[in-house]
Amino acid sequence: MKHTLFAATAASALLLGGMANAAELRLSHQWSNNDVRHKVAQIVADEVAAADVDLEIKIFGSKSLFKPREQYTPLSRGQLDMTVLPLSYAGGQQPAYNLTLMPGLVKNHDHAARLSDSPFMEALEAKMAEDDVMVLVHGYLAGGFAGKEKCITKPDDIQGLQTRAAGKAFEQMLAGAGASIASMASSEIYNAMQTGVLDAANTSSSSFVSYRIYEQVSCYTPAGDVALWFMYQPLLMNKTTFEGLSEDQQAALMAGAEKAEAYYLEEAKKQDANSVEVYEKAGVEIAHMSQEEFDAWRAIAQETSYKAFVEQVADGQELLDMALAVE
Repeated sequence: MKHTLFAATAASALLLGGMANAAELRLSHQWSNNDVRHKVAQIVADEVAAADVDLEIKIFGSKSLFKPREQYTPLSRGQLDMTVLPLSYAGGQQPAYNLTLMPGLVKNHDHAARLSDSPFMEALEAKMAEDDVMVLVHGYLAGGFAGKEKCITKPDDIQGLQTRAAGKAFEQMLAGAGASIASMASSEIYNAMQTGVLDAANTSSSSFVSYRIYEQVSCYTPAGDVALWFMYQPLLMNKTTFEGLSEDQQAALMAGAEKAEAYYLEEAKKQDANSVEVYEKAGVEIAHMSQEEFDAWRAIAQETSYKAFVEQVADGQELLDMALAVE
């Protein structure tokens, strides 16, 4: 009887061991299938499928699995395997993440790529590891402003307007300029403008297009020679889940991630120009922010967002200095 029980247990272990190597990973994000962030996820999924390593990535887009701001916690608990997420959405769990959406901190897309490959990012990745989270694909997107009734290029333009800002730091800066703040995910901007809840919004160039916000606004201020708005939006994975995969599966994921990251950087640069074309075609006025106007925004940010970050985050000054040190 003991021998039979042992044999049955051993057979079950072998079966489970074989099943462990064949895995399905669930990837969640909030965007539509034509958004660059979905395409980044799809590249990784396609490359992993092509590698034929008994690993499948199933993508749940358009916030069909989790609400946009509620993805980091299940990811850190292993209830979700992967997500493409604006990291500042998780600023409540890790206040240091708010530095990945700090007004005027990133100069351009190439500077953003250097930030992703710097001691500053290593420090953030160490904090992610504490939450059992790791980065597969780095990526920053630029963005701008849109106004329902007027153009927004300088701080005075936002005064008194009900405004959506992505992330705590931008909310602090815009409030400092006299705006009233309404917090929501970028996927909710269209309806909020349609129903009169919002007068203005800032988000990424990609979201301005993929959510068709051009149907609700009269003026668009895109990312141009100066871009106040840069947001880190990586493809993240649960660390324990990754470490539980076979070496071949891990290698396939990393190879797919490398290809996706190169695509992300090139596409991010194109998104800004493409958004201008889309908004012009829709009959929306285009307004460009001058360097002087940019400097005026940054001066407010330094007295609000930067100051609050340093005061509220234990190693805030050190992290801010590390970010500012990247040329």
